[in-house]
Amino acid sequence: MIAALKQKSTYTTLGGQLKYSLYCMFHPADGFWCLTRENRASVASANILLLIYVIVEILKYNVTSFQFVFKHPEYYNALFTVLSVVLPIFLWSIANWGFTTLFNGKGKLSDIYVATIYAFTPHILLNAIGIVISRVITYDEGQLYRTMLTIALIWSVMLALVAMMQIHDYTLLKAVSTSIVAILGIGFILFLFLLFFSLISDAIMYFISLYNEIVFRFY
Repeated sequence: MIAALKQKSTYTTLGGQLKYSLYCMFHPADGFWCLTRENRASVASANILLLIYVIVEILKYNVTSFQFVFKHPEYYNALFTVLSVVLPIFLWSIANWGFTTLFNGKGKLSDIYVATIYAFTPHILLNAIGIVISRVITYDEGQLYRTMLTIALIWSVMLALVAMMQIHDYTLLKAVSTSIVAILGIGFILFLFLLFFSLISDAIMYFISLYNEIVFRFY
């Protein structure tokens, strides 16, 4: 792996894969069909794009003009921003893969993960542009900023839907239905996590109270 990092071809390949995300923006059907079938993208390039996504979201809060972002710097936590980006993508990938395997989906977990991140390229780019625009427009011109962010989100969601169609070889109706089921699955996964951590915290508190009771009685 270290040897690969020293090779110029590695960075050339990654550069080409990252550039391919722009192709997927404007040619989603063909782009996402070839995404993994022809090795036009990889988990490594998706990870880099995800890192860029996280950086843009952090800058969006800290650099965007105060006219368009209600800021509380004293309460801001960058870790929360990272989790708000990374966790939904991971949960979506797992839930989508889990349910699509039951409905003859052809995509692997890595395919879903890569395609999902590539689908959010418009969201990343337009949010980055929005940061710059917010610094040079007035509050009365803020509709341009808000419209851009809305378009970015809708565009990315539509690309994600097309990506699921192409990766799993689904029809539009089947892609929509499995996506809805996957979203419900995310809620179920979160419920299990909360239940698990609740049980763990209760168990820890029980043993702590038991220890304190023993110490109190014998010492």
